[in-house]
Amino acid sequence: MLKLNKTVKSMAVILAVSSLALTGCGRAETPAASSGAAAGFDANSLIGVALPQKTSENWVLAESLFNDGLKTAGFKADVQFANGGVSEQQNQISAMVTKGAKVIIIGAIDGAQLGTQLKQAKDAGATVIAYDRLLMNTPDVDYYVAYDNFKVGELQGQALLDGMKAKKPTGPYNIELFAGSPDDANAKVFFDGAMKVLQPKIDDGTVKIVSGQKSFEQAVTQGWKAENAQKRMDSLLVGSYSSTELDGVLSPNDTLARAIITSVKAAGKPVPIVTGQDAEVESVKSIMAGEQYSTINKDTTALVNHAIQMAKDLQAGKTPEINDPTSYNNGVKVVPAYLLVPQIVTKANAAEQFANDKVLGPLTK
Repeated sequence: MLKLNKTVKSMAVILAVSSLALTGCGRAETPAASSGAAAGFDANSLIGVALPQKTSENWVLAESLFNDGLKTAGFKADVQFANGGVSEQQNQISAMVTKGAKVIIIGAIDGAQLGTQLKQAKDAGATVIAYDRLLMNTPDVDYYVAYDNFKVGELQGQALLDGMKAKKPTGPYNIELFAGSPDDANAKVFFDGAMKVLQPKIDDGTVKIVSGQKSFEQAVTQGWKAENAQKRMDSLLVGSYSSTELDGVLSPNDTLARAIITSVKAAGKPVPIVTGQDAEVESVKSIMAGEQYSTINKDTTALVNHAIQMAKDLQAGKTPEINDPTSYNNGVKVVPAYLLVPQIVTKANAAEQFANDKVLGPLTK
């Protein structure tokens, strides 16, 4: 479903040259067999969950959902955040292996720096599931569960175009591009999905990137940190928009979107069309107030539930369900994946999207 074959070669080069790029997701000719053998194990076994830093609401929510869901399923849960960085996550995974975890679910800080720990896990007989972010350049990952992140980027790019057209029916439109952290395997996938939609409009002159900063490397936001996005937006406004109107900003998530909006407002300029992702509370409020234009609804509960279902299937000796056996080449193997479908959210459909959400639903009334 993900159309990533066009980016495989460039991503592989980036991975080889720099630790900053973790985006080697690509189309392969045939799926590789998973090494996560469905042999089954004791129902009360330990399941390890290694999460990255608490950079957004969805990661914080995932922690509680994994703890509650695994315990409800009868497992022992060891859920850890690596707020101290990659080395802390490496140590946490090694500790989970030592404790005898049968399945280790990993939301990596840097998916290319866990090879040693993943080998330890496989040597110990554990099954490794990459959660949300693909684990790169290793044979020692069995499954991948995530939202269709290339589709996320496509939705963001289209939302940017739709929002600008609704606000100003005829172009050209002046925009700027922001991307996520280069050590997150998803960041360039989001960016590439958006650029698939935006590039034809850039080529025909409908859209202009005034700063000239068009590449992923120029657009990245280290650590997904709001302060880094705000500083870059400040610089872009001073350098390129002293007398030019800014019509839109491609933002890869809600945290960065709010930082971008803060920068624009501080400069005394009209808020442009700004995209986002994750349906964070403050951004939903902003969307309903008419500031941030869009977000992407990626239900964390559904994602966690499927990861837990994979663990339950493995415990029962079953092969976990996948729906994309061929798209995710991590540079060494094709990782069988289960992809969930993301949903675009604007003010127009927010009430419908969050009708059953006890937190976000009331914000859309």
